[in-house]
Amino acid sequence: MRYFVTGASGWIGSAVVPELLGAGHQVVGLARSDASAEALVAAGAEVHRGSLDDLESLRAATDASDGVIHLAFKHDLAFTGDFLGAADADRRAVELFGDVLAGSDRPLVIASGVLGLSQGLPATEEDGHGPEMSMERFGVGPETRRATAELVRSLAGRGVRSCVLRLPPTVHGTGDNGFMATIVETARARGASGYIGDGSNRWPAAHVLDVARLFRLAVENAPAGSTLHGVAEEGVAIREVAEVIARHLDVPMVSVPPEAAGEHFTWLAGFLALDSPASSTQTRAQMGWQPTHLGLVDDLDLGHYFAASAP
Repeated sequence: MRYFVTGASGWIGSAVVPELLGAGHQVVGLARSDASAEALVAAGAEVHRGSLDDLESLRAATDASDGVIHLAFKHDLAFTGDFLGAADADRRAVELFGDVLAGSDRPLVIASGVLGLSQGLPATEEDGHGPEMSMERFGVGPETRRATAELVRSLAGRGVRSCVLRLPPTVHGTGDNGFMATIVETARARGASGYIGDGSNRWPAAHVLDVARLFRLAVENAPAGSTLHGVAEEGVAIREVAEVIARHLDVPMVSVPPEAAGEHFTWLAGFLALDSPASSTQTRAQMGWQPTHLGLVDDLDLGHYFAASAP
């Protein structure tokens, strides 16, 4: 099959592309820069130049494909204060994919997230759905992306084999510049590896190579309107993460009171305070997916997160 992948040169995409190619598929990756195009060529993929804002270019690539994996998001825009603008661009791209794929039974798989779906109890694939997840209800925030995910699920009624693949907040591995890398650099800068309160709150996690395999399985076989959880570990206590970081950086481990978390962790504080475990039991049974790579703590212990300076 010939799959169009947005975000193909990004962190997740750079693992998904070789996973698809290794399974015998053709990959056309969206590239908005020369560097992205060069990375795709080096990986063995075809290049489609364009961006999420160029809807006609997206239309042409989608029309020529056997399905779409949508991983791109305008993180640069979101992280500079315009989350709603980034979410709107994402929504327009998804609407375009739906229009082109309608009535074809071709797959559309998008990335979403599990963080914040529930507090304290493991979120399942059944959580986070319903009429309350409408775009009209939300302004700026993660919920805007969840509303777009609900739109994707609804495309099953238009003849699209649509799937929402929710990811944990840390999809880890060598080269990760996401949450874990930022937490490490915060500890380096502060001279202490911190956690909030008693640090018993949990984050789910998965290795990037396990996640890549699930994206392949999803685009090949996921049922229309399905929700999958790319979760290898249901919940890793943040204190465990802080312990490994303290040991590798040779800094003390400290408990940060909730009222001081904003000062210590800045924008990370709200995320690090969440106790948001998630289950992938249904996904494993439905897709035959079994994670095989290192867990988060063991991956951190390899040391690669500590070899580089701040991302």
